[in-house]
Amino acid sequence: MQQPALAIIGGTGVYDIRGLDNAEELAVSTPFGAPSDTIRLGTLSGLRVAFLARHGRGHRLLPGEVPYRANIWALKSLGVERIVSVSACGSMKDAYAPGDIVVPDQLFDRTRSRPGTFFGEGLVAHIAFAEPFCPGLSRMLCQACQDAGARVHAGGTYLIIEGPRFSTRGESLVFRRWGVDIIGMTAVPEAQLAREAEMCYALMAHVTDYDSWHESEAAVSVEMVVKILHRNADLAKQAIAILASRLASEPAARACECPNVLGQALLTAPGSVPAATKERLRPIIGKYMPL
Repeated sequence: MQQPALAIIGGTGVYDIRGLDNAEELAVSTPFGAPSDTIRLGTLSGLRVAFLARHGRGHRLLPGEVPYRANIWALKSLGVERIVSVSACGSMKDAYAPGDIVVPDQLFDRTRSRPGTFFGEGLVAHIAFAEPFCPGLSRMLCQACQDAGARVHAGGTYLIIEGPRFSTRGESLVFRRWGVDIIGMTAVPEAQLAREAEMCYALMAHVTDYDSWHESEAAVSVEMVVKILHRNADLAKQAIAILASRLASEPAARACECPNVLGQALLTAPGSVPAATKERLRPIIGKYMPL
C-alpha cells in the first residue's frame, strides 16, 4: 500500500472528503484503542492522502471524548508526515469575522482532563513546543487558502477550552483581555501529540461566531457554527486540493524541525525502557530505540 503523505483531520461539519481517486476505507487498531472512525485513503490532486473525521461520521464524540492518541498513532503508523486539521473556532476580535479562516501560530491550553502524551510507563520525553504549529506547513496552508479565495489571517493565538459547553459571557470577556485571537476545543492535545510523533501539523480554523463577548452579535450557537461551516465547505475543499497538488508537484524533504524533535526530547536510557513500551510506541520511537 502506498503511504499517504498528508492527512486531513476533519472537525465539526467536515466528516468526509470528496474527490478522492482509488478511495478505500481502513480500520486501524492501536495500543490506545480505536481511532474516531475508519481512515479513508485515496489520491487527491496527485497526492496520496488520508482522511479522518475527528468526531466520527455522524458527530458522535465530544471534544473531550476524541481518542486523540489513537488518531495520531494510527496516522503515524500509516506513514503520514503532515497533518492539516480543519476546525471551527470562535473569534475574540472584531477583525476576525465569521467566514474568515485563521491559520494560527500559537496555542493557549485551558483543557483539564485529556491524556496529552504518548510517553510514560518507563519512557520520559519532554518535547520543545514553543512553536506549536509547523511554520512551513502553515505557510503553505495559508497560501492555499488565499488562492482558494478565502479571507485568511496568518498567525494568531488559539485558546483551547475543555467544552463541551460554549463560554459564558464573563469568561469570554476575560479571554479577550488575555489577548487571544480565536477559541475552540480540539487543537489540544492533537497538536502536541503530532509533535511527539514528529509530524508536521497545521490548522485551518474557520471562524463561525464571536463567542459570547460581542454586544451587537448573537452569542455562539450550534446553528450558527453549522451555517458558517456549510458556507465555507467549498473553500476548505479547494484549499486542501491546492495544497495537495503543490505537495505532489514539489516533493521535498521536510526542512522544518518537526522530523527530529525526539532527538532532543527523550531522556530515558534506551536500555532502561521496558520492551512493552518500545513495542507500543514503535511507529514513533523506532528510529531512536529499536527493539
